[in-house]
Amino acid sequence: MSGTALAAGVVTVAATLSLGLAAVGGAAVTAQRAAGAADAAALAAADVASGAVDTGEDACALAARVAEASGSALVSCTVDALLATVEVRSAYSGLVAVARARAGPPKS
Repeated sequence: MSGTALAAGVVTVAATLSLGLAAVGGAAVTAQRAAGAADAAALAAADVASGAVDTGEDACALAARVAEASGSALVSCTVDALLATVEVRSAYSGLVAVARARAGPPKS
């Protein structure tokens, strides 16, 4: 009987650890997705600001569309001359991942 109890305990601990690792892995994937969405949104906004891409829409409106297509939501967007700065958020199981990115010409 004690062997059965020990085996049940080991299985319970292993299942708990597996669920915890799956949650941590999902959160890490969400953080990377948010970072990628922020990078893509900032690059899109900078391309519109520089005139490299002519979409007929505002740079931040395009950044919002790109972030949404990447599974994130644009929280803030500023364009100063040719420099675009964005912040996006992605949610996973009640947790929120926030990422910021900036794109534009290099500083001289």
